[in-house]
Amino acid sequence: MPRVSVVIAARDEEARIENTVRHVLAQQGVEVEVIVADDRSNDRTAEILQRLAREDQRVKPIHIRVLPENWLGKCHACHTAAATATGEWILFTDADCWLKNDVLLRALLVARREGVEHITLTPGLATQNIGARAWHIGFLLTLSNWFSGVNRDRPKAYLGMGAFNLVRTDVYRAFGGYEALRLTVIDDVRFGLLVRRAGKRTRGYIGDDDTECHWGETVSSMIKVLEKNYFAAIDYNTAAVVVLVLGGSFVWLSALVGPFTGSIAGIAACLGLLSFILPALVVTKRLDWPRAIALLVPLIFPVLFYAMLNSATITLRQRGIRWRDTFYPLKVLKGGTVR
Repeated sequence: MPRVSVVIAARDEEARIENTVRHVLAQQGVEVEVIVADDRSNDRTAEILQRLAREDQRVKPIHIRVLPENWLGKCHACHTAAATATGEWILFTDADCWLKNDVLLRALLVARREGVEHITLTPGLATQNIGARAWHIGFLLTLSNWFSGVNRDRPKAYLGMGAFNLVRTDVYRAFGGYEALRLTVIDDVRFGLLVRRAGKRTRGYIGDDDTECHWGETVSSMIKVLEKNYFAAIDYNTAAVVVLVLGGSFVWLSALVGPFTGSIAGIAACLGLLSFILPALVVTKRLDWPRAIALLVPLIFPVLFYAMLNSATITLRQRGIRWRDTFYPLKVLKGGTVR
């Protein structure tokens, strides 16, 4: 198996970073180096990384104290760490993501079998909260067309996930790496876009416990975490937010009250909404979750609409986003994001 450089951008992750690094070091059948960029942390993250580096020479911490102008903190950290990578492949993963000990090996074998240059996995959900799990399934269903596109090599399809973006190093260098993504909030998704524009191919899979992430324990915490992402995902387009939120809410409410109208159209609308339970059952089976969670998925869509509205409202109100204790003006983000 080829050597893999695992890049992690960490800020104030003292509670999780040691476990994250140790899960990478425990990878089986693959030679790894772990390059962790400590992005201006104010807690014990740097101290923990130094101790791990003394214990294992495969751990290579980089300490960043100053953020250059016109860079997002995470993107700059990933760029700085990846510049020192010596592996034939680079894996970009999150500081709160714990990898199963054979996931890298299996991903490399899939890449070899499929003849592709990029493998991405969705973040797994560590929480047992039923609402959060229903949200997660709804989120996966919204990505179904993206998965289908990349796995069938459709010309304009792309996909990338921050929990697991594994790419050939030469491809990463060729498309400009994280320097090209320097002001892109949804850098992980547009990472996949740059792979596609470089003429390379992606395979996407559900991460489940392969990529156990600790970023959202409840529905409310997920809404909070995604404040910066949802509006960015539609390129800060206010009109699109209005159409999605109002249109989606109207369709959902129409389906909800449809049976009470006594009309065929109303009943059909309700059945259409309930039909989401069927793919949700497939996902719960694959995740080995209680099947009852699938019944909640039709009810989670208004929460997704609210999350979009909340993201847009907060971004527009403060005229930018605050991420990792740094404020980025909306005008700068609009001009620098990859589309």
